[in-house]
Amino acid sequence: MAERPRAAPRLAAELRDVWKEFVKGGRRVEAVRAIDFAVAPNEFAAILGPSGCGKSTLLNMVAGFDRPTRGQVWANGAPVEGPDPSRAVVFQEPALFPWYTVLDNITFGPKTRRVPPEVYRPRVDALLAQVGLEGFASHYPAELSGGMKQRVGIARVLVMEPEVLLMDEPFGSLDAQTRLVMQELLLDVWERRHQTVLFVTHDVEEALLLADSVSVMTARPGRIKKRITVELPRPRALDLTTSPLFNELKREVLALIREERLRAAAE
Repeated sequence: MAERPRAAPRLAAELRDVWKEFVKGGRRVEAVRAIDFAVAPNEFAAILGPSGCGKSTLLNMVAGFDRPTRGQVWANGAPVEGPDPSRAVVFQEPALFPWYTVLDNITFGPKTRRVPPEVYRPRVDALLAQVGLEGFASHYPAELSGGMKQRVGIARVLVMEPEVLLMDEPFGSLDAQTRLVMQELLLDVWERRHQTVLFVTHDVEEALLLADSVSVMTARPGRIKKRITVELPRPRALDLTTSPLFNELKREVLALIREERLRAAAE
């Protein structure tokens, strides 16, 4: 008897011929066009592109905050119909509750979902250690630096154990040194958890340092210009950014972005 073929692994996120249009000032604006894109389970996928190319629009459709004008968006084997706890978002600004302590902000989600404390508390304690927040559980957001606030935002999402983590330029508002610290933190957290991540950024080095794949988008209407596999060894550290292979990949990505900027300017 012939062996039955194995089913293909379920994708963590997938966009199938996705188009998105908005109406602004009485005229139609095409944000993204004919996007075919997929993220495998446990993959760290980054999206790069010029400002206004539709990177955040794409992420918002995977999150369920927005719907495509045409095409399909799937996550974990099911069509995306709206927001879902299995897909959690970390924004550029953590938007913490200022009247809650660090601990209360992190445990807000489990409490809202009526998860028993004996279930979520060990998770919270482990996360506080992983993201460097030990000793800060009783602090309020006003007492924290920008980087510390973003750590709370990341822990608040991870405690819910989402299947897909969506990150929309999460370090974009931080100063250069704090940004490097947060990149190292995210690398460490990912190595421990191998979370599926879809990461939007405009920083080429950040994308190459963190991700397994980098998809470069065109200018509006955004399309996937090229997807590059980042074959850099893991675990990774910041000194990797000076390696010959890293710089070769960086030159390739920068050339793609420059080519796209010139094309858009010519049009």
